[in-house]
Amino acid sequence: MPRPSKKSSAKTAAPAAAANGKSDRLDTHVLEALVGYNARRAWLVVSGVFSERMAPYGLKQIDFSVLSLLAHNPGATSRQLCNTLDILPPNLVSLVATLDSRGLIERRPHPHDGRAVGLHLTEAGEKLIGEAEQTVAQLEADASARLTARERETLIRLLQKIYL
Repeated sequence: MPRPSKKSSAKTAAPAAAANGKSDRLDTHVLEALVGYNARRAWLVVSGVFSERMAPYGLKQIDFSVLSLLAHNPGATSRQLCNTLDILPPNLVSLVATLDSRGLIERRPHPHDGRAVGLHLTEAGEKLIGEAEQTVAQLEADASARLTARERETLIRLLQKIYL
């Protein structure tokens, strides 16, 4: 007798479980006690909203982070960005090239280190990140709407204690 495919057995498992009085919900108490699991689940919600709302700007999370850092730290070097964002230099090289080709950033000689190059936003980059930061502020408020302002501040502070 042929075995049912996983697809067909999955379809019949749910009604059978319901008929036996069992729920489709799995016991997740071990996972829900883990910081990483909860951080990842929250990240999935926030990053999904982020991706949706940043699509009109053509920005991914790392693009936004770099542009925001440059908006508030004009002339930052690639090394500083890598250290701050914990990314590898080869990954930043292609990102900087992409942002440069979009006309969002420009390279200028560093005023204090003749070997270094400072990265600066162009006028288009400043305009884009200004709008994007406002959008991100709203999406963060929406994503954390179930939290009070104090709970949100506490959550951020506690998460930072893990990685700072």
